[in-house]
Amino acid sequence: MTVTRGDAPDVIANARLTGSERTDPFGDDVVDVHLADGLVVDIAPAGALPRRGTVVDAEGGRVIPGLWDHHVHVVQWALSAQRVPLGGATSAAHAASLIAGASALADGRRVGSGFRDAFWPDVPELTVLDAATGDIPTYLINADVHSVWLNSAALRREGIEPDGVGLLREEPAFEISRRHTAVDVSVSDPLVARMAQDAAARGVTGLVDFDMAWSAEAWPRRVQAGFASHRVEFAMYPFDLERAIAAGLRTGELQEGQDVPEGGRGLIRVGPLKVITDGSLGTRTAACSHSYPGDPSNFGVLTVPPDELVALLTRATGAGLAVAVHAIGDRAITSALDAFTTTGAVGSIEHVQLVRHSDLARFARLGVVASVQPQHAVDDRDLVDRLWPEQTAIGYPLASLLAAGAELRFGSDAPVSELDPWQGIAAAVSRTDDDRAPWHPEESISIDQALEASVRSALRPGEPADIVVCDADPRAASGEGLRSMPVRSTLLAGRVTHSA
Repeated sequence: MTVTRGDAPDVIANARLTGSERTDPFGDDVVDVHLADGLVVDIAPAGALPRRGTVVDAEGGRVIPGLWDHHVHVVQWALSAQRVPLGGATSAAHAASLIAGASALADGRRVGSGFRDAFWPDVPELTVLDAATGDIPTYLINADVHSVWLNSAALRREGIEPDGVGLLREEPAFEISRRHTAVDVSVSDPLVARMAQDAAARGVTGLVDFDMAWSAEAWPRRVQAGFASHRVEFAMYPFDLERAIAAGLRTGELQEGQDVPEGGRGLIRVGPLKVITDGSLGTRTAACSHSYPGDPSNFGVLTVPPDELVALLTRATGAGLAVAVHAIGDRAITSALDAFTTTGAVGSIEHVQLVRHSDLARFARLGVVASVQPQHAVDDRDLVDRLWPEQTAIGYPLASLLAAGAELRFGSDAPVSELDPWQGIAAAVSRTDDDRAPWHPEESISIDQALEASVRSALRPGEPADIVVCDADPRAASGEGLRSMPVRSTLLAGRVTHSA
């Protein structure tokens, strides 16, 4: 039987189980997966139990648990559909010309994203951007979102005195991002809904949302309006910490409001406090042990001093909030691990891109999750060779973290990378996404390990019926095969969110 979005089948027939940590006896045999009340209630050899109710024939397709993206900036990712792609810009002048040819948005701004100025032969200059863009407020957002290049009209619009460059880094850049994402919900919510459908088509059943906004109101509003595509855990930031505590928010608790439609019940939960403690590789602000080439005084920035970080983690922990600490450079990761040690906080370190050898085992010892974005390793390989050649810590580790006993969770950091878990899985397994040899193949991991880092449930009775049916076997796929993995259908709590 063919199913459509919103249907709740009772049986997924003629499926083959795939995934890590399997304890079932079925091997590669064809099975029926029986569902009820949003749960897997039985798995049996095909036809062994009566197939009652609505039956979906998987036709031998591979069934895996629903996929999670553990690091998404949801509204920023949704708004990227309106922005001019600048990833192909080969210079500041080229980027300026690309954005100059774009139409303005309804609010009168031009917005582009995805440039990587670390590769450019020239540097961003205000005169170059002004000459190309004139009086239309124009914003170019770095691929890593840690810097934004504005023309004079945009600077004036934001109440900033032009400085001859127009390039804002770190907190000033984040403030621009916050203003950009604070669009009317009549604009943002439909874009979020469309983004969610696209993600469900890639097997996504869960997201951790790191938007720099008060999401405790946004997500219940979306669910009440019919959002039912994913489970969502939403973060808050230090500027909203006291507000979150006053509202009684505690990590893991449901936050869904009143009059929730049936399909949206139980989907929205409070996530962690997000603390950004250093910059990024592309903006040359990640806090590292060794300086950046050609800039001997630049070791990156610790944007949250150690004492302040300890105070934040102490306050959050006492209020029942987990923490997610952004730390990319090795100095920042050590500082974050020190703060976890001092406070007893629980949670994750986000990105984990440059790790001292002595810090690897601390993740497991402290129970701190390494929340990583494997696609960044292949996206950044040329940047690493250019900007971190003297660093002595391990770059973009995966196998080393697992060998040390750490728990990995995968995400995309969308819009930095595409919201598609198969891209991260492929990058983790193959360590390349083009015709070049794998980059540091010693840090690649197995497909089972990559899947384990991408799911929150298992295929066994009593588990949530968050299920993906694939038309190919992930365990037999190449890197390219993983990236293009055909997803036949996605179920969230037993309801169809995607059907090909």
